Amino acid sequence: MKIAVLVKEVPDSYGERRLSLTTGLADRSASDPVLDEITSRAVEAAVSYAESSEDVEVALVTMGPESAEAMLRKTLAMGADSAHHVIDPELAGSDMTLSAEVLAAVLQRIECDLIIAGDVSSDGSGGVIPTMIAERMGIAHATSLDTLEITESTVTGQRATYGGTVTVQAQLPAVVSLTERHPGPRFPGFKGIMAAKKKPLETYALADLGIDPAADVPRSIMLAVSESPPRSAGEKIVDEGDAGTKLADYLIEKKLV
Repeated sequence: MKIAVLVKEVPDSYGERRLSLTTGLADRSASDPVLDEITSRAVEAAVSYAESSEDVEVALVTMGPESAEAMLRKTLAMGADSAHHVIDPELAGSDMTLSAEVLAAVLQRIECDLIIAGDVSSDGSGGVIPTMIAERMGIAHATSLDTLEITESTVTGQRATYGGTVTVQAQLPAVVSLTERHPGPRFPGFKGIMAAKKKPLETYALADLGIDPAADVPRSIMLAVSESPPRSAGEKIVDEGDAGTKLADYLIEKKLV
């Protein structure tokens, strides 16, 4: 069995978040790039299953700038066997339709049986990439799973609902996404870190995948972006016997009541 795990380099959640007022895109230099925490849980799920089973290969898949190679090497140290990295200047600021198209092309190229992803990335928070990939590949998907059980032919997991939980199952090949309720990742040991330096890491350009970023698929663009105005000082109401009336007038003016 071959399991592919979608991983992503994102700005550190504990760092500063900014938008470029020129491009409208996230300013990724505002904080250090790190592995998205939710995708690290997906890696842990894949590696844990590979350790308990025979003939299971785990491949990491990402699209991003050259700096993402360092993230891939660190993630390989967790126990994955190989990595696949799409690098192309045309991908800068790509929307979810293009991202799904590119990732699906790589996944079809490496011929995997199961694809595991996080449910919502910490930078874009779209939460639809796993479903879009499954649709493009024409395979089943089971998203937002709190638990995951893998066999040679199926995947099974529980998903939280408003009334409790539901158990979902899909035949392989399939795409699944995991929530933050899934166990967190392991810390790579020295042996894993040294081994990661020698593990295969393939890179692709859009031309290698036969993708034209301007054709066929609708692309969203940023029309304008501006910085939020600074917060103004609040209005102070002094009670001179009419504070209640002044407060009501204020709430009505702000259309809060």
